Amino acid sequence: MNTSSHEKLVLDAIPQPVLSVGKNGRISYANFAAQEFFGSSLNMLKKLSFAQVAPFGSPVVGLVEKCLTEGISFNEYGLDLAGPTMGNDRMVDMHVTPLRLADGEQALVVIQMRSIAHHIDRQLTHRGAARSVSAMSAMLAHEIKNPLSGIKGAAQLLEADVSDENIELTQLICSETDRIAGLVDEFEQFTETHADLESSVNVHAVLENVRLLARSGFGKHVKFIEAYDPSLPPVLGNKDLLTQVFLNLVKNAAEAVDGKKGEVRLTSAYRPGVRLSVPGRARPVSLPLEFCIIDNGNGVPEDIKPHLFDPFVTTKSGGSGLGLALVAKIIGDHGGTIECESQPGRTVFCVRLPVATDAIQTGDANE
Repeated sequence: MNTSSHEKLVLDAIPQPVLSVGKNGRISYANFAAQEFFGSSLNMLKKLSFAQVAPFGSPVVGLVEKCLTEGISFNEYGLDLAGPTMGNDRMVDMHVTPLRLADGEQALVVIQMRSIAHHIDRQLTHRGAARSVSAMSAMLAHEIKNPLSGIKGAAQLLEADVSDENIELTQLICSETDRIAGLVDEFEQFTETHADLESSVNVHAVLENVRLLARSGFGKHVKFIEAYDPSLPPVLGNKDLLTQVFLNLVKNAAEAVDGKKGEVRLTSAYRPGVRLSVPGRARPVSLPLEFCIIDNGNGVPEDIKPHLFDPFVTTKSGGSGLGLALVAKIIGDHGGTIECESQPGRTVFCVRLPVATDAIQTGDANE
């Protein structure tokens, strides 16, 4: 494919791998993202056929050949391009379309890594889990807290009449009912949010407040590093709830890192192009505001990763496993997403939110 310098600049600026394949099956062009994806320079790729860079026996080869012979566009989702030379994490979506150029028929191949798209699809699963806990928590609050108050009141009345050796038992009843009531209060946070979610919130101010709280308490041993984009616009939401989200994430990060070399990075950036389809809305919602909490701890165990935001899943001894499930619910109520990427030495919790002008209104956000 003959391309001008201007066209090459445009193609090389595209973050998705883009390449063209000629009738002979050979690669005629690959942008920078495609060169990085296949781990070869443009000159090397031009010496190869598409079948040589694709995994052995991959259906994508037939897809490109069919496009060239029949002149039909194809969209395929969830293709596995993993191989010995490209690594294991290569689930992609692929768009193949014919090009009729002066130098002959070409197949234009656009590859979209499924990391972002797949993770965003999982947000609806996270929300569904949170909503199921929401219904259960509402029932628990009604059916358990009222009897608990009666039990505690009866124990306090008995305390005046029992012998000294039995006072400990009545005090034990009171303390245990308080403990159970506290657990029910934690569940009760999963009920449908009635808080104001339509205030303009500066998330940088929220992050700074969280950092100060951490430095004076649980994060005394941690080195905090901030890397913010100061030009980010505000989000539409609730300051207290967002503080609860980031305080939870920063606390988890601080607990995960080594006391001597522990680092927690707080970052923000503008990432256009990330969109989320939400039930009840005709168009996907743009989520360009990205806020990340990054630590250099040991990482999340592999068996926990797929269920990290599910209720009752925790890596902490004595933990309830409700913290991250609640975080996912609050971010969902704000019309955003949260995802975790983790490996030993680097764990990233990434929150994506809409800007105030494009944010999902309260009624839609609770879908």
